[in-house]
Amino acid sequence: MISFGLSPDSLLETFGTIGLFAIVFIESGLLVGFFLPGDSLLFTAGLLASQGELNFPLIVIGCMIFAILGDQVGYSIGRRAGPRVLARERWFTQRRHVARAERFFARRGGHAVLIARFVPIVRTFVPVMAGIVRMPYRKFVGWNVAGGILWGGGVTTLGYVLGETIPSIDRYLLPIIAVIVLLSIIPVIHELRRIDDELEVSADEVPDGSVDEQPNGPPRTS
Repeated sequence: MISFGLSPDSLLETFGTIGLFAIVFIESGLLVGFFLPGDSLLFTAGLLASQGELNFPLIVIGCMIFAILGDQVGYSIGRRAGPRVLARERWFTQRRHVARAERFFARRGGHAVLIARFVPIVRTFVPVMAGIVRMPYRKFVGWNVAGGILWGGGVTTLGYVLGETIPSIDRYLLPIIAVIVLLSIIPVIHELRRIDDELEVSADEVPDGSVDEQPNGPPRTS
C-alpha cells in the first residue's frame, strides 16, 4: 500500500491498539519512523473501529496524545542535537541556509508545524528542525497540540464516520487514502512555494556570518 508497502490493516491486526499508538508516536517525531504509515493508519484504525474491531474513543484520544508527545520528543532531539549538527560543515548547515531556516520558523513556523502533520515524511522531520533552529518553545507547543488534535483525532474520526455511513467502504480503502494524501499535499505545495518566494527575496539580506551561536540550554519560554 502506502509508505513503502507497509499495510495499515495488517499492522493493526498484528499489533493492535498498542501498536497503533507506538507507530503514531514514532512516526510523529523520531527520525527512524519516517517510513511508517501515518494518515492511512489513522484512517484504517477509524474504519476498523466503526466495525467494532477497535475501541473508537480510546484510539481517538490515544492517537492525539501520542501524536503530540512524538512531536515534543522530536523537538527535544533537535534542540539537543542542534549545536552538534550546526558544527558540522555540510551544505545544509551553512550560515545562509541556517539563517533562512530560522527566518522561516520565525515567520511561518507555527503553520509549518500544523501543516506538516498532514504530509507524509515531512511531519517526521519538521519538529526536529524546529528544535534545531530553536523555534520558541511555547509557540511550538501550541501549534503542536493543535496539529496533534486535528491530525490524530480528525483523520481517525473521518475513517470512523465514513465506515459508519458507507457500506463496504473497505473495498475503496486505497482510493480514499490516495485522495486524502493528495488533498493534503496540494495546499501544502502552494504554501511552500509562496514561503520559498518570500525567503528568496529576504535571503540576500542575511550575511553568511549573521547567525549567532546559541548555547544548548533549556527551551526558551517566549
